[in-house]
Amino acid sequence: MQVPAPFTYERAHDVDGAVGLLERHGPEARLIAGGHSLLPMMKLRLARPETLVDINDLHDLDYIRLDGGEIALGALTRHAGGLGSGLLAEHYPIFAEAERVIADPLVRNRGTVGGSLCQADPAEDLSAVFAALHGRAVIRSSSGSRSVDMREFHVGPYETAVGPGEMLVELRVPVRTRSGSAYEKVERRAGDWAVAAAGAFVQLDDGVVAGVGIGMSAVGARHFTCPPAEEILAGQEPTAERIAAAARTCAEHCEPTADQRGPVDYKRHLTGVLVRRALSRAVAAAQGGVA
Repeated sequence: MQVPAPFTYERAHDVDGAVGLLERHGPEARLIAGGHSLLPMMKLRLARPETLVDINDLHDLDYIRLDGGEIALGALTRHAGGLGSGLLAEHYPIFAEAERVIADPLVRNRGTVGGSLCQADPAEDLSAVFAALHGRAVIRSSSGSRSVDMREFHVGPYETAVGPGEMLVELRVPVRTRSGSAYEKVERRAGDWAVAAAGAFVQLDDGVVAGVGIGMSAVGARHFTCPPAEEILAGQEPTAERIAAAARTCAEHCEPTADQRGPVDYKRHLTGVLVRRALSRAVAAAQGGVA
């Protein structure tokens, strides 16, 4: 039987209380909400937190709303909430497309957006989405809040910019007009981690790319993105040739590892295919006036 190592359990009732518990128990304390990533790692003893701080009572961190020209998502927003959000569907279809292929309904009903991002799994879908959309993370501590670009949020595999005594409380993405977004993923079976996945965001101004973001997951892309590929499209007409060149650049710059899901060459090729598809759909949506 797989059982976790011993730990202390605490329950927080507000953000200040959660932060206080994290400070009191030190760097070996971990927050838990859905627990679908953390608990399996604890059972395998790959994670050994000394204290778990339950934050399921922090209902004020479960929201999706417009705020000052940005869409704000509370860190405790469940995946099912993101999937069913009319606001996100109106502005960024990439969210629903990614959420729809995350695990299964059980996980989506309990797992949280913030928990997935803080787990920092290299194959996590929403990390690629927020990288493509140039999102921001709001992190709280006892001394106040700070904002971190999502492209700097993930320090490395299973590591984030959230330090001891801090917690992620909100994600923000700017609202943009004349834009399109899309997410593409290949998995061995429904709900599995990706073999490779790619998300794209494109904003057009008079037929020229005024804003672009590319996110990639499961293929060793630094910070889940590829700025050199974005530079190929920025300020240019998004022709099929430029889209193909950007996709090739993504395939060249990613660093996948060979595993049971496939060899390196296959994953590189698949990355290029998925980036091209996502960019093409995002451009088509932007040209059609669909956000």
